[in-house]
Amino acid sequence: MSAKWRRSRRNSKRMKILEALRRIENRKTPKISVEKIRARRKENVYTYSVPANYGTKKCKEPEPLIDVLKEKNEVIILAQFPGFNREDIISSVKNQRLTLSAESSDRKYHKSLNLPTEVIPSSMRITYKNGVLQIRLKRAVEEKALDKLVG
Repeated sequence: MSAKWRRSRRNSKRMKILEALRRIENRKTPKISVEKIRARRKENVYTYSVPANYGTKKCKEPEPLIDVLKEKNEVIILAQFPGFNREDIISSVKNQRLTLSAESSDRKYHKSLNLPTEVIPSSMRITYKNGVLQIRLKRAVEEKALDKLVG
């Protein structure tokens, strides 16, 4: 192959690129006038506009943390209720299910949870100190089935 052929091939690629650029330039494109650009620009750039819904959204408060501890003779439930009074908190146990609810002037909270074992509802002892609610429930005695039949 001669050097002349290689040169002509390179030139043909350049020519194709130039032809494509000419075609792009020949297309009719809308011209934007300076007046249209100025009309879109804000008059005072340094002012800050407040969104319409600013201040209307309320932040959702996190739910109180609850821990359930299972000990040998009792079940202990620890729950965080910061900002509530002891009189605002209501708790009840029914069918191995604990229900906690608290209500103050601006907030409400309701939670129902299953207990890990059967408990005696009448043995409930509640203490509330520094925003932490502690509930102690005695475990019910499980009756074991007899392995041998008496005959």
